[in-house]
Amino acid sequence: MTPTLPTRYGTVAQTFHWLTAIVVLVAFIYGPGGSEQRVYQPSRDFERQLHETLGLCVLALTFLRVLWKKFDSQPVVPPAARWMELTAKAVQSALYLLLLLVPLTAIAGAWLEGHPLTLLGGLQVASPVGISHDLGASIANLHTWLGDAILWIAGVHALAAVYHHHLLKDQVLVSMLPNWMPTRK
Repeated sequence: MTPTLPTRYGTVAQTFHWLTAIVVLVAFIYGPGGSEQRVYQPSRDFERQLHETLGLCVLALTFLRVLWKKFDSQPVVPPAARWMELTAKAVQSALYLLLLLVPLTAIAGAWLEGHPLTLLGGLQVASPVGISHDLGASIANLHTWLGDAILWIAGVHALAAVYHHHLLKDQVLVSMLPNWMPTRK
């Protein structure tokens, strides 16, 4: 008897996917943004602490997700044009890379500028590196650009899933939806 290949990602993979998407979106919404003086204003403490806490959650979720992916079975990928397969791999690789780089550049930028990470509840993680303010400011600026890029690329990723579902009528979108969620073509 030949084992049946899955048509959907497992519950854990789906949970990692959707939880990561939600946390990234909320972190973006609550990102204080702007100049260093604006970001570190006392009136912005809650936003910054929430943003930094969510950023660390993204980093942890990404590491766990990559680890889980090593052991989890993947659903069957429907046949597609070569350019679509290459584009899908490039977008997925870019998203994973950004899920790591966005939080890491935030941490490096803050620490090099001389700021501790301050999480919800006031827990502070002091910088283990010396201050190099100009380098920190450049890395913090890169963090902003990468944070914007992840939303644009994730948006393209979502549009591609909708395209697959409604125009190509394949199972790409459905493979990442929970079994209990009704789907129509």
